[in-house]
Amino acid sequence: MRAATRQLASWLFATALLSTAQAKPNSTYTNPILPGFHPDPSCIFVPDWDDTFFCASSSFNAFPGIPLHASKDLQNWKLIDHVLNRREQLPRLAETNRSTSGIWAPSIRYDERAKTFWLVTTLVDDDRPEDDPSRWDNIIFKSKNPYNPAAWTKAVHFDFQGYDTSPFWDVDGKTYIVGAHAWRVSPGIMLAEANLDTGRLGPWKTIWEGTGGSAPEGPHIYRKDGWYYILVAEGGTGIDHMVTMGRSKSLHGPYVSNPANPVLTNANTTEYFQTVGHADLFQDPSNNWWGVALSTRAGPAYLNFPMVRETVLVPVTWEKGRFPVWSQVRGAMSGWAMPKATTNIPGAGPFITEGDEIDFEPGTELPAHFTHWRYPIPESYTVSPRGKPNTLRLQPSKLNLTALNGNYAGPTGQTFVGRRQQDTLFTFSVDVDFSPDGGSRSLESEAGVSAFLTQNHHLDLGIVMLPASRSTGAFPGAELDLASRDSSELIPQFRFRGASYVPVPADVVVPVPSSWLGKPLRLEIRASNATHFAFSAGPAGAMSQMRTLLEASNDAVSWGFTGVLLGAYCTSNGNSGTTPAYISRWRYTPQGQFRD
Repeated sequence: MRAATRQLASWLFATALLSTAQAKPNSTYTNPILPGFHPDPSCIFVPDWDDTFFCASSSFNAFPGIPLHASKDLQNWKLIDHVLNRREQLPRLAETNRSTSGIWAPSIRYDERAKTFWLVTTLVDDDRPEDDPSRWDNIIFKSKNPYNPAAWTKAVHFDFQGYDTSPFWDVDGKTYIVGAHAWRVSPGIMLAEANLDTGRLGPWKTIWEGTGGSAPEGPHIYRKDGWYYILVAEGGTGIDHMVTMGRSKSLHGPYVSNPANPVLTNANTTEYFQTVGHADLFQDPSNNWWGVALSTRAGPAYLNFPMVRETVLVPVTWEKGRFPVWSQVRGAMSGWAMPKATTNIPGAGPFITEGDEIDFEPGTELPAHFTHWRYPIPESYTVSPRGKPNTLRLQPSKLNLTALNGNYAGPTGQTFVGRRQQDTLFTFSVDVDFSPDGGSRSLESEAGVSAFLTQNHHLDLGIVMLPASRSTGAFPGAELDLASRDSSELIPQFRFRGASYVPVPADVVVPVPSSWLGKPLRLEIRASNATHFAFSAGPAGAMSQMRTLLEASNDAVSWGFTGVLLGAYCTSNGNSGTTPAYISRWRYTPQGQFRD
């Protein structure tokens, strides 16, 4: 109750300051600014690069990794590239075990003296013990040109038994890294002098332990008005998540906690936006302050949130000699007047609000926002192969989307490519041309679409070669007639199945209607409300014949650190099938956002 009272007082104070301090009218905007799988945001404003804002976010096992978005107005955000875009930069991402492993919490900063972008982050092997130093592989990337993927260097590694590392340059020209020590071993925020080019460090020193909340992490340091301010997240990344701050006259401490902590949280509220935390601060061209944080659109029930942790923006009032005051995170916001709206931003990817109409034209590559789980096998993905223009050929992987044990996939990988769910309501669909020969080698050969969160959380609708006896019913509107078939005969069937830590619907297996055999089929995943996905199938080019096989709760893919990817896969399910699938008419249509 005390925390809620402090939060209300802080919000009222911020509202009053915003209403009196602005020379221009307030702006209105909506959250999230980066919807979908965009957690742990770190953002900067760089006047040297045409007054542009840049934001990086965590990617865990996804590749390309560490998406980088740019905006000139804080409203129109474009994916310009990925910091981790080549296997040679960080080969060990291929070896991660567990869905919560991979790239955690990047921190992006710009060194005005060297005209260089730096990104510091941690590759986490989350399956290893907390007290095993090899669990934490802290790394540094740099670039002179954020719009050129090739300009991002290979990772430089440095030793630290912790994570969420972030660079800081002091006024004396020295460079430091601040990070969160492994909190289950010894919680605390630590600082060391650093050479970012080599990864060499001075001794680590604990400078703050937070306010007593669990898991103090995500630290950043800012210098303002002769004070050093430290910002951290506490409470874990669930519904108790919060942002706290301290300050000191010395970089090395001691830091005194802000009496108004937590400065930002939606814990113990009924707000739709929950889990608010892991924040960063930056200024705009008018020297107004803004904060970004992660948040989950779940409401206090915390049950249905397939986009999981997204990036939100809040106005911040930071008067001289005082702690900053943050506005509360909501879907509809009022804040400082924003820069003039513009979409004049270079870069390879789409704006965050765009849908997909992708036809895999000859001479093109996979779009910049397409995503794999760990490193792909390049030969498994071919755009417009000979004889099949305007398709994406997927060669089957031995492993399916669950892979070896729901956590590990080994060196052979999984044939899957997707894009982030970025809207509460959407329709995702593709045409699938997949015709195994029906011989014994094609048993369990499968191609389809998935709402994929992790290897142990996904909902799939596929076309799969199975014995006729495996049918659980007939395709909606058709009759089940297996009397004329050998029950062991392999036939193309639609199959829905799911994997999750919570109950999922039983498998649905229905024969593909005989009049559709040998022809491309259309598979669709649709969210018509905030809680369920509908899985539908039909013949390509005949929308009137599409039928819904079932609706499944999205609570099965509402979990963890990442966010749903919607995409296509091809697998032999551990068998001998080698038939590729040809994907075409890839469509993702945004149909609405829920913000309250």
